[in-house]
Amino acid sequence: MTLANATVQTGRHGPPRSPESTHGGAARRVNRNAGAWFLVLPALIPILILSVGPLLYGIALAFTDAQSGRTRSTQWVGGLNFQDLLHDALFWDSFRIGLVWAAGVTVPQFVLALGLALLLNQNLRMRWLARALAIIPWAMPEVVVGIMWRLVYNPDAGVLNETIRDLGLGDGRDWLTGLATALPAVIVVGVWAGMPQTTVALLAGLQNTPHELHEAAALDGAGAWRRFRTVTWPALRPVALSITALSFIWNFNSFALVYVLTNGGPGGRTRLPMLFAYEEAFRYGQFGYAAAMGCVMVAVISVVLAVHLVGRLRGGEDQ
Repeated sequence: MTLANATVQTGRHGPPRSPESTHGGAARRVNRNAGAWFLVLPALIPILILSVGPLLYGIALAFTDAQSGRTRSTQWVGGLNFQDLLHDALFWDSFRIGLVWAAGVTVPQFVLALGLALLLNQNLRMRWLARALAIIPWAMPEVVVGIMWRLVYNPDAGVLNETIRDLGLGDGRDWLTGLATALPAVIVVGVWAGMPQTTVALLAGLQNTPHELHEAAALDGAGAWRRFRTVTWPALRPVALSITALSFIWNFNSFALVYVLTNGGPGGRTRLPMLFAYEEAFRYGQFGYAAAMGCVMVAVISVVLAVHLVGRLRGGEDQ
């Protein structure tokens, strides 16, 4: 047998594999995949039951005339609820307020959290205590935060009005019931309550930035602003984009904080979309109509996530 024939018969990289070995490798891969799914199931089942299931049920409910206290069966109405939403001025007004609230909380929250993260990243005395104090609002339930700030804004004995009177700046005002002050007052509380989580994320990003890059930039004569612009921000940008997108979604979906502070008042000036849907469902019993509102909000959140993911993918390609 010649060398060429031997090569053809034995294969290019050695003796040919038997069918048994091929089937055995496939069986081992199947067993590994089955084992992986078995390990994932304990975490996947609660997600399917508590998140995916209610979401699908809510989407289906949006196409019905489901109401509370009705004796007849629920009827399929197709897109009638969504047609009514298009002409519902109160819903679109609440949607506008929700966007103003989400942007008004997210932007200053990020700016202040970035400044606080830069400060806590410095080699300061008692830095551990400052970091612990900075995350206290994050550890407090939203209901407790709302009650605490209602006391701060109290028109008669609140800390804010008492401080204004002591400084001789006037008699104070009722911040949470004034048409012009209710939404800004609630936004201040939202910024205070949500800033710690943004601070922690940005601080983690700052600590992952190589210190050698800052030293090299300083040796080249770069000032603090130039070092931030050329070294810190490029390394921090992926974290900043992610936490900003998540903060916008969290703030847009806010319910408990605003519900405790104003319950959507005065005159609907702080009625966020989630509050409006809650009232339609549990005050007026319009479950199908409220589910349609929820679908619209899910669509908005999906668009925000899609824009964020596209931006992250493009950023990865540029790098």
